[in-house]
Amino acid sequence: MPKLTFIGAGSFGFTRNLVRDVLTFERLAGSTICLMDINPERLEFSRRAVQRIIDEGGYSAKVQTTQDRVEALTGADYVLVTILVGATDVWRHDIEVPKKYGVDINVGDTRGVSGIFRALRTIPVLVSIAKDMERYCPGATMLNYTNPMAMLCRAIMRETSIPVTGLCHSVQGTSEMLAEWIGAPYEEIEFTCAGINHMAWYLTFKWNGEDAYPLIRKAILERPEIYNEEQVRNEMFLAFDHYVTESSGHNSEYNWWFRKRPDLLEKYCTHGTGWNPGEYAYILKEYQRRESDWQDDIKAWLDNPEPLKLQRGHEYAAYIINALEGGEPFLFNGNVANKGYVSNLPPDACVEIPVWASQHGLQPLRVGALPPQCAVLTSLSSQIEEMAVEAALTGNRRLVYQAIANDPLTAAVLSLAEIQQMVDELFEHNRDYLPQFA
Repeated sequence: MPKLTFIGAGSFGFTRNLVRDVLTFERLAGSTICLMDINPERLEFSRRAVQRIIDEGGYSAKVQTTQDRVEALTGADYVLVTILVGATDVWRHDIEVPKKYGVDINVGDTRGVSGIFRALRTIPVLVSIAKDMERYCPGATMLNYTNPMAMLCRAIMRETSIPVTGLCHSVQGTSEMLAEWIGAPYEEIEFTCAGINHMAWYLTFKWNGEDAYPLIRKAILERPEIYNEEQVRNEMFLAFDHYVTESSGHNSEYNWWFRKRPDLLEKYCTHGTGWNPGEYAYILKEYQRRESDWQDDIKAWLDNPEPLKLQRGHEYAAYIINALEGGEPFLFNGNVANKGYVSNLPPDACVEIPVWASQHGLQPLRVGALPPQCAVLTSLSSQIEEMAVEAALTGNRRLVYQAIANDPLTAAVLSLAEIQQMVDELFEHNRDYLPQFA
């Protein structure tokens, strides 16, 4: 049975749900689950959760915990990573400093000025984990859930030889939403989706073999409740004829059109009914709210006397591991190096495309070119990410400034001189976490 190592296992909800899903597969029910985290309290909570799942499911799996990364990685077959370098008191500067200069950020974990500084802090840590994998578990596969997804995976692919893919919920979540909008049973939907993380496009979206885009367009134009659910993404679809994968709030950060003026923020990023319309600092505020009561929520779950619901969920990682172990092959959208798979995105860039997982490994599929109207923004974002990765790995401070100067939202709001001043201020706030730039 395989050894599954969770780095950042103190991410309670993620660890709990993924272990639940993994153990539902017969060939994985006896796995060794190794949990590693630098926070002992969070680690113990996750251990208790995993043990409860094992006990109630009657599984033969065993759980181990450690704060020693070498111990966690030694002999691992799969390494699942969800880490945060720098707590909320560090990350907040990535959101609050740009706001002072007029750059209004919703989430700030993927790209743009805040995503880039998050990458600068995280890339050295994640690359060091990957290099440890080369030494202590050279045959293992990394499944990364940490953001900023594309930049982190690109750095790992560039600096190490380990098999790695990045996993995100947005592709399956959005496809389910679109199916619901047109009243289609999800099992009757098929699609091809490609681009980069949080900016992948449904190149085709079919219901029983027929193009479903006319039905989606009709729903958006004729049903206000549908339009209002995802105002930003729906406007992008009406303009570019292809639907993009990540929520309206996120997407409003990645382009020029929706967050550069107060009236646009009010119109497009305030009144949507989806889970994330675009409120300033939405996720940061949520993190700050949880700081005082996160233990209570976990204890309530652990102490709940009701039997656990152990039915399999929809996390890709469980299906991928089962497939790699010889189970049913699994098709998913993963983040991989662009080896000609998307012809009009930069070579070797981290792209999010269909990937087959099987006992033969991870096999990305070629999708050809993105539609030109979609490729412009996607290629720009990909090139900016490449600059940021290079900066993180080499300590090139000027390259950080140049990457952020080309960010669409930042450039729509600030002059070059203002961008330089903002970047300098963010470097000062992040000084203790960016030794490569000393």
